[in-house]
Amino acid sequence: MSAESELVFIPCPGLGHLVSMVEMAKLLVDLDDRLSITVLILKFPFDSEIDSRIESLTASVAARIRFVLVPRRSHSPRTSRRAFIHHFMENHKADVREAVAELSARGSPRLTGLVVDMFCTTMIDVAIEFGVPSYMFFTSGAAFLGVMLHLQSLRDEQHMDPTKLEGSDAKLDFPCFVNPLPAARFLPSDVFIEEDCRILLDIVLRYRETKGILVNTFAELEPRAVKALASLGAPAVYSVGPILNIKAGSEKGFEILDWLDQQPDASVVFLCFGSKGSFDEHQAKEIAHALERSGYRFLWSLRQPPAKDKLEAPRDYADPAEVLPEGFLDRTARVGKVIGWAPQVTVLAHPAIGGFVSHCGWNSILESIWFGVPIAVWPQHAEQQFNAFQLVVELGLAAEIKMDHRRDLVKGSDGVVTADEIEGGIRKLMEGEEAGERRKKVKEVSEKSREALMEGGSSYLSLARFIEDVCSR
Repeated sequence: MSAESELVFIPCPGLGHLVSMVEMAKLLVDLDDRLSITVLILKFPFDSEIDSRIESLTASVAARIRFVLVPRRSHSPRTSRRAFIHHFMENHKADVREAVAELSARGSPRLTGLVVDMFCTTMIDVAIEFGVPSYMFFTSGAAFLGVMLHLQSLRDEQHMDPTKLEGSDAKLDFPCFVNPLPAARFLPSDVFIEEDCRILLDIVLRYRETKGILVNTFAELEPRAVKALASLGAPAVYSVGPILNIKAGSEKGFEILDWLDQQPDASVVFLCFGSKGSFDEHQAKEIAHALERSGYRFLWSLRQPPAKDKLEAPRDYADPAEVLPEGFLDRTARVGKVIGWAPQVTVLAHPAIGGFVSHCGWNSILESIWFGVPIAVWPQHAEQQFNAFQLVVELGLAAEIKMDHRRDLVKGSDGVVTADEIEGGIRKLMEGEEAGERRKKVKEVSEKSREALMEGGSSYLSLARFIEDVCSR
């Protein structure tokens, strides 16, 4: 049966965003033969790793998913990461319009909608030009979508300036959470910077123009938040997660897996901080002292930060011993392993992993839940402080290292997390009655995450509703 309806996906070039969108495309075409999907690939000029990842993503997709590379354009000078992304998307709108025009001109399958990333809302204009509906894919959770809609309403309807929340004791009451949110500690840094806040909330305002929002969550994880979104003025919401690339593997992982195979079940603490996670010598030494004093087995993905004021990806240290305490690697050789880049999904799936020290990126949270591994939160940037608060305070699914820690990806850390704080968080994660109860709760939510995508599950039914909306147009 040939496809009748064509969707165009427009992901943000960030790796976490791209992977999630491609995985959602796979789910949709597997569920319904009427659909075909074209994914438009945009690439940041500073992202050197994206080409190899695109290659691996495209290697095993269905025939009804195809990829179109959008030409790279010169980029304007940036004042911030948020402003750069905004201008990057604006600069590529003409190229996206041209790609959509070529698809539309074919006539079959019929173009029935654009699905744009949460940061690509300027592309809604392209959908309007072609007379098709736009949908938005939100790669974070339902509660974070709720707080963004809430802040946008406060700005535009109550004329409140969110930047004034910086440094204040104000707590936000919004319907997605039972607990009030201490704004200065747990909202993203962008909210406190005038230009970035304006750009971010203008993007959020456009969410309301879409026909529906697909959220990478499942109703059983965030029941209160999912239900509350309608009261915040969101269009139709489809909870379609957890959308994960759980088959991700790498040849680099064989040596790591060999080591894990020799460790007892649930005995190893895994430290990994996402594609942008990195630590300088001072912070690396604090982590090393904490690990050694804790006595726990560990697998630590340690990466080197880019040069200050450079918007580049981290890289592996040529010799990690140079930034670690003298003799650390020798003293911990029997219980620990320090590595560079880590195949995170492969590691989390291994039975030896007993806890995960994480930056709290949403994809990492969903992966840890899927594999039933409890987290100790150590957020870095973006919405990760908010995610940490949600996991620890609202959902009771994580232990804390430093819930409100934040760092600037370009300028570096605002402060060092001490060995005492790190060791304390690892012990809360791994030992005692509270850790046992938390582990049990994570395992229960893990089962629900898998059931959500099974036939008849909450996310399965949500995806089916979305498909019917698209194909019945």
